[in-house]
Amino acid sequence: MSYTPPDRAPFAAHENKSLGRVHSEESPAYRGEFQRDRDRIVHSTGFRRLVYKTQVFVNHEGDLYRTRLTHSIEVAQIARTVAGALGLNESLVEAISLAHDLGHTPFGHAGQDSLNACMREYGGFEHNLQSLRVVDHLEAKYAEFPGLNLTYETREGILKHCSARNARELGEIGARFLQRQQPGLEAQVANIADAIAYNNHDVDDGIRAGLLTVESLREQTLFEMQFADVRQRYPDIEDRRLVYEIIRRMINRVVTDLIDNTRQKLDEVRPASIDEVRSHSSGIVAFSEQVHDEHVSLKGYLMKNLYKHEKVREMTDKAKIMVETLFQTYMNEPGQMPDEFSTSAGRVDETGQARVVADYVAGMPDRFAIAEFERLQ
Repeated sequence: MSYTPPDRAPFAAHENKSLGRVHSEESPAYRGEFQRDRDRIVHSTGFRRLVYKTQVFVNHEGDLYRTRLTHSIEVAQIARTVAGALGLNESLVEAISLAHDLGHTPFGHAGQDSLNACMREYGGFEHNLQSLRVVDHLEAKYAEFPGLNLTYETREGILKHCSARNARELGEIGARFLQRQQPGLEAQVANIADAIAYNNHDVDDGIRAGLLTVESLREQTLFEMQFADVRQRYPDIEDRRLVYEIIRRMINRVVTDLIDNTRQKLDEVRPASIDEVRSHSSGIVAFSEQVHDEHVSLKGYLMKNLYKHEKVREMTDKAKIMVETLFQTYMNEPGQMPDEFSTSAGRVDETGQARVVADYVAGMPDRFAIAEFERLQ
């Protein structure tokens, strides 16, 4: 018995043309290779930890705010819709979406910025690179290899950004950054689905937290268009349902535009394979100019009014102090870490020790990081 993949567009990623895994394995009988990747990610320790990692608001601040886990699921849902409409590999785009934040630190971008500052003398820290490190090395599930041994295509999508220095050290998976090539369409879809999810869902969380108002959001074209339509159709709708209706319509607008505009570009470019997608001069998956401008404008609004809001910055300032304190304490006293990390730290030089400490801190959920910080005081 062998797995028979569904028909897909010629420019999609196909299992039988995959660039494979670092460690060869027998193909699964009833799944495709990319579904196997997706399943391994869902069963990973790093994926479970995402439920307690910050999206915008620290996990313990409320049960209804999004976490890295719920965000990743929402990204996967959007990405699968786009992939299905374009004839792409839905299992692959879902695997990339679910894994893209596995390397994120506690406390969101504040934690990443702090850990990057701590690691400046030791090669720095970047969450996309850390996500790849998680699936390639840090997960310990299998007897025959470290990590999850994912396919090249999934790993390619996880590594969205990479410096030239890091790319040279990564070998084949980093080569496209040196050659200025594009990733496959599934990776491009997952990347934009990520931006769609946080742009629109952070509006919901921001309103819930009382940091954003419907009136101020009406200055944004994307929001105002949907607000006017919902108010006209349902003049007596209560505020909470009003917000839900607006956000789902905003998502529908940008996703529909993304599919329609990408179809037009595919008709123009006519790539015959994923190799031709990779060699194209620029990304093919994209919004129209008008929707791109609406999307970017909303992103700028959120940066100013939510991510840099006084209450959010108060939390992020505390988070940076906690991450820095944890890092420095473990560097000075590696025995404070669990045995597997302290033993590894004792076998390497200072730079290697710093990377071990960064791996440990980056893997912490918010609540555990707070508890460790308090324990070490």
